Amino acid sequence: MAPRLLDYPVMTKTTRVTSPQRLAAHIIPARLALLMVLVTFLLALTGTAAQAQQPGTGVRAGVSGDPDQFYFGAHFDTGPIFDRLSFRPNAEVGLGDNVTTVAGNFEFVYWWPVRRHPWSIYAGGGPAVNLFRFSESRGGGSEVDPGFNILFGAAHSRGLFAELKLGFIDSPQVKFGIGYTWK
Repeated sequence: MAPRLLDYPVMTKTTRVTSPQRLAAHIIPARLALLMVLVTFLLALTGTAAQAQQPGTGVRAGVSGDPDQFYFGAHFDTGPIFDRLSFRPNAEVGLGDNVTTVAGNFEFVYWWPVRRHPWSIYAGGGPAVNLFRFSESRGGGSEVDPGFNILFGAAHSRGLFAELKLGFIDSPQVKFGIGYTWK
């Protein structure tokens, strides 16, 4: 049975799909990701002035699916570079599913403060560089692959946040994490 257009290949060294199959499996999600980033950017251009996200550094941890892993990492938030848009690069290390993943994510986020509440909602996305080191049971070796993430989250003014990431191309398909930002 032929794979459906939205099926994603399993991240194993021995069962990688060919380039035409890989391109077809990711063309719709990649276009959706681009559309989401463009919408977020347009909202940033039309947004009104509001309480800005403060710059800071922080830590994060959570779980991911495909590959099924526990991950931890660190991030830096530049604070607003334009209105409520900030640059939030982060690095994450994933362990489990017979593979170690090291991801460098270069994400932009747009913040929406919730009136009269200490919480803000944010959304964004950006490119990623993913290093996969496979265990011997998965054929061994390592590879570096590009990726793209779309993210949604909520952050408290004191630093606590929760985040959901959807990964495209060769990023982990889904991640849910919590973290803390020191300001």
